[in-house]
Amino acid sequence: MTPGSNIPLPVARVTVDVAAPVRLDVSSLLLTADGKVRSDDDFIFFNQPTGPGVTYRSGGGTAPDTITVDTAAVPPGIEKIVVTASPDAAGQTFQGIEPTATIRNADDNSVLASFTPPQLGTETALVIVEVYLRNGAWKARAVGQGYANGLAGIATDFGVSVEEPAPAQPAAPTPTPAAQPQVTPPPPPSAPPATAAAPPTSGKINLDKGRVSLQKNQTVSLVKGGRPLLSQVKMGLGWEPAFRGKDIDLDASVIAYGPQRNHIDSCYFGKLSIVNGAIKHSGDNLTGEGGGDDEVIVVDLGRLPQEVTGLVFTVNSFSGQKFTEVAKAYCRLIDAASGEELVRFDLTSAEAQTGVIMAKLIKQFSGEWEMTALGEFVKSRTVRGMVKPAAKSL
Repeated sequence: MTPGSNIPLPVARVTVDVAAPVRLDVSSLLLTADGKVRSDDDFIFFNQPTGPGVTYRSGGGTAPDTITVDTAAVPPGIEKIVVTASPDAAGQTFQGIEPTATIRNADDNSVLASFTPPQLGTETALVIVEVYLRNGAWKARAVGQGYANGLAGIATDFGVSVEEPAPAQPAAPTPTPAAQPQVTPPPPPSAPPATAAAPPTSGKINLDKGRVSLQKNQTVSLVKGGRPLLSQVKMGLGWEPAFRGKDIDLDASVIAYGPQRNHIDSCYFGKLSIVNGAIKHSGDNLTGEGGGDDEVIVVDLGRLPQEVTGLVFTVNSFSGQKFTEVAKAYCRLIDAASGEELVRFDLTSAEAQTGVIMAKLIKQFSGEWEMTALGEFVKSRTVRGMVKPAAKSL
């Protein structure tokens, strides 16, 4: 599965195994239509391993932790069960230790699907997959949403009261080990009101603070003021010759993919409009000279067909010149209505290759889009040769 893709569940009982090269803390939350738990009893984890229709089983460090969902036993009003994970070691991120979730038939252990979130970085917790109810039928969806503040961030985001570890006192002879998040039971009637939990802090960068400058493999969520950006945007791509007086002919393209990394279409100088005009290309620039964007690709996010869940932006050297002969290559995302630059990625390195995968836009399960800077060099002089390597980056 790829992020945002889903499958129907042919059985009522499914298990989700979550495996990684390191030990993980796996948990699950039962959510209502508003995306929140009804109470802390809907948070299923190692200290509270059973709940209505959902159970947790530890692998003991030698086998994957498992969440089992019996959809027939899930209470009315629960529309989604999310499966989450965080590294057991305090402060460890998921970079280089991407987990794999395997969805199985709980009765015969047969595999229904698997999902490995791609290219993780500073995330210390993930919503990996979700089991959800849609039009009376249960489905499973690959998510891969990351958080930088661990399991506590996920729990708080979904409405669980989380008790943070108390800071160590200076007079203490030895430091107190960091505690795992604990579910806080409701206070007795006579107790004073509990202090409200701190507002959730998502690990994702968004557009609220203005223009975002990305480094390689960084991601920004195209959300501003709590609302996803679903209007028309422009992806401007630019470059300059590395040596004065020498023209450089590069071609910018965008490749559209479906939820299974299936190639839908490619927009480039030879095909200036695809997917019913929702994606358009400005045309070919043969020299790279002059200021500003060399080629522009316009994407109407709100008009994209539902089957388009991934867009990968690439640049190729049709004439065979290598990117070591290119200077100041960049891509930038612009609000088409206002002309405001939203996101920028400057390519800071070069390899003796004829193609580069600059960036990708991925549609999330929530409907919002995320942009990730890539900067991956490949050997290809045409967009046709970029289809397979670009699909691997999704």
